[in-house]
Amino acid sequence: MKAKRKVTQAEREEVVTYALKHGKNYQATADKFNVLYQQVYNWVRKFEKDGSSGLVDRRGQRKKQLEPAKELTEVDRLKLENERLKQEKLMLEAENFILKKKWVP
Repeated sequence: MKAKRKVTQAEREEVVTYALKHGKNYQATADKFNVLYQQVYNWVRKFEKDGSSGLVDRRGQRKKQLEPAKELTEVDRLKLENERLKQEKLMLEAENFILKKKWVP
């Protein structure tokens, strides 16, 4: 197995370009650029699907940061609030039940 190393966005694009120019020969590309076969394969797939933006390293980022902010409709916002209140009520009922059990003689 090859040693782990950081690969920049530009290097990924170069690897993908080389692989596509050589008929998607992933093994030859992996050997030439000293990366794993599977990594070349994944980069080519992501590039074909999303272009250069598909090759951006998104590790450590939350999905909310990746997706554009979506405004909720009034109905959706009220449904979320209703669900939150139901959960809060359930927690308070459980707490009340525990306190009653504990302090009853």
